[in-house]
Amino acid sequence: MTTDQTDLTEQTTQEKQMSVTDQGATVWLTGLPSAGKTTIAYALAERLRGDGHRVEVLDGDEIREFLSSGLGFTREDRHTNVQRIGFVAELLASNGVKVLVPVIAPYADSREAVRKRHQAQGTTYLEVHVATPVDVCSVRDVKGLYARQAAGEISGLTGVDDPYEAPETPDLRLQTQDHTVEDSAAVLTALLVEKGLA
Repeated sequence: MTTDQTDLTEQTTQEKQMSVTDQGATVWLTGLPSAGKTTIAYALAERLRGDGHRVEVLDGDEIREFLSSGLGFTREDRHTNVQRIGFVAELLASNGVKVLVPVIAPYADSREAVRKRHQAQGTTYLEVHVATPVDVCSVRDVKGLYARQAAGEISGLTGVDDPYEAPETPDLRLQTQDHTVEDSAAVLTALLVEKGLA
């Protein structure tokens, strides 16, 4: 057996021995403001940690504060923000972390660029559309954004007076208005199991 064949055999053996808890992946939850992305991400994170997975949640608001504080909400700035988050997510995922990303990412080309980066690095990337209708989101209005937009205090609210390009073929589409947070987290867990990640 040559050295190359020995190395390949050892690598295959290591892969077989790798537990699902050691496999990293990025799970990007896209959807409108107040769709339930962050709530679902934290519920899923708790489930995964309970099963021994290493998990990080890249919260969009925290990223805005600490990594993208100089960016506004133009299309270009939103794209830059998404690419920064995608870079960090891939870096963590490639090192065995399950990375949950509850970030709006309103433009399809931005999300596709993140997917392609993951593919180029051989890192698993799953896109989940938290497809809560805008009328439901506006009633939830967790941060008061819909009320402020309606009052004319802010503009550029995604899905109202700024575009949101819903994924055409996500890995999973969640209709949160019909399910509890735990139900949604359970469906997401089932997706990870199906993909050999949980």
